[in-house]
Amino acid sequence: MGGDRAMTASKWCVTGVAGFIGSHLLEALLRQDASVVGVDNLSTGSSGNLEEVRNRVTPEQWGRFQFVESDIRQRGPWVTALDGCHWVLHQAAIGSVPRSLEDPAETHETNVTGFLNVMLAAREARVTRVVYASSSAVYGDCTDNPAREDRIGAPLSPYALSKRFNEDYSAVLRRCYGLEAIGLRYFNVFGPRQDPAGAYAAVIPRWIQAMLAGREVRIHGDGQSSRDFCPVQTVVHANLTAATAALSSEAPAVFNVGLGAATTLNHLFELIRNEVLKARPEAARITPVHGDFRPGDVRHSCADIQRAVQWLGLKAGADFTADLRETVRWFARHTEG
Repeated sequence: MGGDRAMTASKWCVTGVAGFIGSHLLEALLRQDASVVGVDNLSTGSSGNLEEVRNRVTPEQWGRFQFVESDIRQRGPWVTALDGCHWVLHQAAIGSVPRSLEDPAETHETNVTGFLNVMLAAREARVTRVVYASSSAVYGDCTDNPAREDRIGAPLSPYALSKRFNEDYSAVLRRCYGLEAIGLRYFNVFGPRQDPAGAYAAVIPRWIQAMLAGREVRIHGDGQSSRDFCPVQTVVHANLTAATAALSSEAPAVFNVGLGAATTLNHLFELIRNEVLKARPEAARITPVHGDFRPGDVRHSCADIQRAVQWLGLKAGADFTADLRETVRWFARHTEG
């Protein structure tokens, strides 16, 4: 996960620091005694996530964190906060296909204009490297399964297009200005602190919370759609390694981040219910309700992670059930009733 000495001796910036992934990156960095500037406008991030990190690190480690409440869509206090930073982990984004279909302008402003603002500010601050969150959504209508980084199709949503823009902008900025950046195409990330609320919530936290509360669980389509469900700690590892690794000029600029294995939604339902039963035995009565497929969703999604195995040290064939168990336990502790 990168060199410990590099962590301790250097200053980091995490955008979207109060979000699900951003707060896990913050915790990992502080636990290694790094200094961190965190940027978030708290539109989707939560101050509660930051408070949980504060409770999980030492007071000395927490003292190394500076929070800047600011919006990357405009130049503001966050720009000067990058001064002296060695690495930027850019996570701030509107991360929802359905939300992008309802409001493509908002997605573009945050994911494209905001991205470009961060990249240009990083160039001005002369950071060593930017690692940014891309997405498996960039594969669009490409039918290759597993998905390989060198083969992508047409975007299926404004969200997917915004992440494609990020990768293209990154390549151009590197070519024109020498700005070093690595894109990580996240596959379906899950873990503690993921927001289960709202219409755009990811499937795992939404289903866990519903089962814990004894509510209906809805599956879009027949349940045979499959996804590569990736624990958040795998994403943390990929980010920190991509930032600090001594990558040669031959190294790729984009990596898939997943487990390299797909799980159907029907099987995921069973796995989650089996874990929820340990906290709520009455969940045995819950059966899924199937609805229509969602516009913009792909049928099957699985990562080819050979690049990330070679360059970032990801583990092929990892089992996510232990991470799912810990995620259910976290939600059980944080759910009333």
